[in-house]
Amino acid sequence: MPRRQGLTAALLVGPATAIVLLSLVAPLALLARYSLNQYDRMTFMKEAFTAENYLRFVTDPFYARVLWTTLSIALVTTALCLVIGFPIAYGLARMQSRWKSTAVLLVILPLFIGSTVRALGWIGLLGRGGLVDSLYGLVVPGGSVTLLYTAFAVGLGILSINLPYMILTLQGVIEGIDARLEEAADSLGATPGRRFWHVVLPLALPGLATGGILVFILAMNAYATPFLLGGARFQMMAPMLYREYAVNNNWPFAAAIAFILMLTTLSLTAASTLLLQRRYQGA
Repeated sequence: MPRRQGLTAALLVGPATAIVLLSLVAPLALLARYSLNQYDRMTFMKEAFTAENYLRFVTDPFYARVLWTTLSIALVTTALCLVIGFPIAYGLARMQSRWKSTAVLLVILPLFIGSTVRALGWIGLLGRGGLVDSLYGLVVPGGSVTLLYTAFAVGLGILSINLPYMILTLQGVIEGIDARLEEAADSLGATPGRRFWHVVLPLALPGLATGGILVFILAMNAYATPFLLGGARFQMMAPMLYREYAVNNNWPFAAAIAFILMLTTLSLTAASTLLLQRRYQGA
């Protein structure tokens, strides 16, 4: 009987495992192999087994700055999503109104609009002749300001895209927290601040971790928003990867950039997950 159950489980898991191997592991292995090849102007890539693409990345200060910029934008936008999203998620989770579904729909609605379309909307707001520029001209006659192609524009665009994911993740977790625990804390004389720090926050920590990791991964790999709002003056990893692949036709170096971006994201995500697990277990 156990052998039959094991065979049945293998038959059920086998197709899913094969799909994962073909769709995820195989492309990553191919990408890693390409990153060890050499660039050739005629064929774009020639067979080799060298680490020169990785050495070029780590020894050139330009690429280090781009990686640090990407990390900074991802960390800042993740922190802002946590700070802004938690009160909104808490309000939605505790809302006792017939308008709750409408409020949730308003949070979900931006997800129906693609990141490219939203970036174009930010261009209309932040660019020269846009709404911000026009309002600035009213305050400072003859003055002009453009916020495009800056860290602020890129960060604002990524924040607006990722915030709904954070809110929805936290809302589901907070709704699972028994409201009577907060009522009990209030009855024992806890201030709103102590109730938040000692009751709500520890129980919401898994949602904070999940939402934070999701938003961080999306920000690290953002392409359309930094490409359109950052332009050539503000570089991030994903647009730089595309430029090396499609414009410079340096496929091996583009593969190395992709692998470095993936490893950086996975390493930081794993480290933060371990820290949060220890913190949660300690709590």
